[in-house]
Amino acid sequence: MLDFGLYIVLAALSVGQAEVLAQALEEPIHPIPTPQFSAEQKAQIALGRSLFNDPRLSHDNSTSCASCHSLELAGADGRRVAVGIKGAMGAVNAPTVINSVFNISQFWDGRAASLEEQAAGPVHNPIEMGSNWNEVLEKLRRDELYPARFSRLYNDGITAENIQRAIALFERSLVTVDAPFDRYLRGDKQAISAEAKRGYRLFKSYGCVACHQGKNVGGNMYARMGAIGDYFINKPKLDHSDMGRYNVTADEDDRHVFKVPSLRLVTRTAPYFHDGSAATLEEAVRTMARYQLGRPISTEDTGLIIRFLETLGGTLYQVEP
Repeated sequence: MLDFGLYIVLAALSVGQAEVLAQALEEPIHPIPTPQFSAEQKAQIALGRSLFNDPRLSHDNSTSCASCHSLELAGADGRRVAVGIKGAMGAVNAPTVINSVFNISQFWDGRAASLEEQAAGPVHNPIEMGSNWNEVLEKLRRDELYPARFSRLYNDGITAENIQRAIALFERSLVTVDAPFDRYLRGDKQAISAEAKRGYRLFKSYGCVACHQGKNVGGNMYARMGAIGDYFINKPKLDHSDMGRYNVTADEDDRHVFKVPSLRLVTRTAPYFHDGSAATLEEAVRTMARYQLGRPISTEDTGLIIRFLETLGGTLYQVEP
């Protein structure tokens, strides 16, 4: 991966100058590899899929993990903010769960270091699933099938830790493969259109790759929302969620710092940003250019970058039972 400072240089150059420099450097985006799982892991993934879709993990049996992370909606929910039990409105936009295995951490503020740790968060959140492990375990142990399924896979049967392990492994299987842009990176120069190629060059030359690189085109670092301009200046009232990493570290340098979102499925996961404030991808691109790069961006360049972003989404990998 290229040094962050090099992309700051790219962002400061003219489009033409930066394009020449970027082409001489290693590509900042990497293809997603096809995952491999053992037979035992595939059985655990099947169990995790059942748990992921089971509303009994919530207090009132109304809300599952899939309620906010629908695979039919690219692993998100299409809402400005997530909605939990009894219609409770969450504080942030639900990020896609697909390709989350490549993230440096989970949640916008990075408070969960692993997918296992993340799986426990919504269960205990009073406005998401509003439950607890004792309640969930009691329900699942009364089920006709779960006790035997857990016993076949885990020596200690149904436990909170094993629920987390199964859900996390299922989520690790949720990756998109064979994206047109990945085929392009692997040498198929006809895999994407001429417009998408121009968009990719612009994506690099504007400096977007300073934060959006790697397999997940993001998700592997933290960045301040409003690196160049004050994104929050016109917001009437700041919410707790607007503080970002500060809520985790209490470090003043982390105020308004968030995990950079992946762009792999960005064309299918509107609205955008932690607060869901950008309704369209066009608006999101313009906002990023203004507040993160401090540069104006034309309508033409915005459209070309979106043509490139459209090539990042592949086919959801299917684990055969």
